[in-house]
Amino acid sequence: MHEKYLEPVQKAMFDYKDSKDIDGLLFKYLHFYGSYNYVGTASGWYKNEIRVIKNNKSIYSYCDAQGFRKNDNEKLHVKPIDAYIYHYGWVKDPKAQQKKQENFHKFWHDENWIEQNVVKAEEFDYLKIVKELKLFEGEHPEVMKKRIAEKNWTFDFDISFNKRSLKDKFKEFLYKYLAWDTSYKNYRII
Repeated sequence: MHEKYLEPVQKAMFDYKDSKDIDGLLFKYLHFYGSYNYVGTASGWYKNEIRVIKNNKSIYSYCDAQGFRKNDNEKLHVKPIDAYIYHYGWVKDPKAQQKKQENFHKFWHDENWIEQNVVKAEEFDYLKIVKELKLFEGEHPEVMKKRIAEKNWTFDFDISFNKRSLKDKFKEFLYKYLAWDTSYKNYRII
């Protein structure tokens, strides 16, 4: 999270800490891909997620810990805030990203599935699975600046080659003209 969001997040935490109707705070997301210069924009990237929850024993991490639930699989009631999480999980040296892909799938799949579905390679090919990116025009958090300066690989993407799927075009139409958001929501906005 960029340090510019610390004050608004802290304020929201204090504003809602005593509200019995609010279980957590909902953040916006920027998913960096390939390098620190590009952000994923296709519908497969989640736009929001809960990142602050109340200290409540009935709340627990859900599935792969992307989100949370409470009691018997109930969605949390959240308040959206104007703060972004900067997700850098898809920004690694291509050799390290390839190793991550090979190891990551071992949590959910057997060796046979991995052999058939995970490409064996020296380096991860970022261009092979990219669908839609935009240039990041903001500023990275201070804590990331040294890492960004030491980056030792190149990833360039011509955004004119973005491939917006028919599904994403339809979802965009629904949202733009009917205000109908079809994205997955692991929460209930209050």
